[in-house]
Amino acid sequence: MSLVDTVKNTFVPIHHEGHKFIVAFFAVSVILGFLWLPLFWLGLILTAWCAYFFRDPERQVPQDEDWALSPADGQVSLITMAPPPPELGLSEAPMLKVSIFMNVFNCHVNRAPMRGRVEHIAYREGKFLSADLDKASDDNERNGLILDTVHGQIGVVQVAGLVARRIVCWTTPNSPLDAGERFGLIRFGSRLDVYLPDGFTPRVTVGQIAIAGETVLAEFGSEKGPVLARRL
Repeated sequence: MSLVDTVKNTFVPIHHEGHKFIVAFFAVSVILGFLWLPLFWLGLILTAWCAYFFRDPERQVPQDEDWALSPADGQVSLITMAPPPPELGLSEAPMLKVSIFMNVFNCHVNRAPMRGRVEHIAYREGKFLSADLDKASDDNERNGLILDTVHGQIGVVQVAGLVARRIVCWTTPNSPLDAGERFGLIRFGSRLDVYLPDGFTPRVTVGQIAIAGETVLAEFGSEKGPVLARRL
């Protein structure tokens, strides 16, 4: 990787949702610095981390309507067949579910897995268990979107985590979304669950690192068999 590429990947735009947090972190750092100088430098490091957390890099989005892309940066933590959350209004039958766990160092801007129209958005209050636990999908606070795509309805669910205390979703019902288009984010540390209908085959394995808007999670209509998933 060239020096120019390194700089581009390090110094990326900051999402506007993070501006107030960065200012608050810096202000607290200055105040603490008056009490004891080392606290200022510690606060400055945390301020830099906050800016890094809210980074919003551009992505090279693959253009293929048979592909479901990752909605988040992070680790593929689960690939299974499971019924979607009832508030989404999807089929009660199990669907292909792929979960992406985001730690506090991942980029937290969420992107649409496929091109489609937002049919429904459902928010549900809940707990704040660690987002890497399987039961977090059922018990934690969450916000779900239904996308009407060329291959039917898919569900995308933002799930709050242990330290996450707010789910942000700026798209609205009846809005069109392109594959890889930004639709929300979660603060701080969380997961995204994608529910796909019959006909999709996984193209990732458990433990794999996914990139939002770039990594192909699943493919529709492929004659290839599923990728063998390993347990963490």
